[in-house]
Amino acid sequence: MNKRKSPATSGNPGFGKKGEHLVALQFLLIIAFIAAPSWNPTVTPELLQELFLPRVAVMASAGVAALVLGGYGSHALSDVVTPLPYPVDHSRLVQDGIYGYVRHPLYGSQLVAGLGWVVFTLSLTHLCILLLAFTFFNHKASKEEAWLIERHPDYVAYRKKTKKFIPWLY
Repeated sequence: MNKRKSPATSGNPGFGKKGEHLVALQFLLIIAFIAAPSWNPTVTPELLQELFLPRVAVMASAGVAALVLGGYGSHALSDVVTPLPYPVDHSRLVQDGIYGYVRHPLYGSQLVAGLGWVVFTLSLTHLCILLLAFTFFNHKASKEEAWLIERHPDYVAYRKKTKKFIPWLY
């Protein structure tokens, strides 16, 4: 009899059990965010012009923060980075560098970049998609953390002392 093991008890779950659907949903969210029209009935062209420099400053700051989070996060994981929430077989628990401040800098980088765009455009459409993305990344990170705890028992202590997405905030 061929019993299938669950991801929690298997060293390497089969196709579809590593969170592939979450990666597909993530790409759909990114595409939706890019393709969505900016909409906010309360914003006038005069208001956009009046707030142009502050909006650019916030967007540029968010862009730099997103690049720092994403760049350092990718570099620190280099040989174990994967779009899937399921850790690769040769994974290691990284707790230094950017991972000393935040557990999911790659997810955080996307959220910060999205926030920069929301502030620049003042778009309610993009704000709604960003809130949906936050909920999605929270869920994806929770799935990933369950697998990381299984693979690396020290992850429990690491999770208690390190923020999830945004250093010092959340």
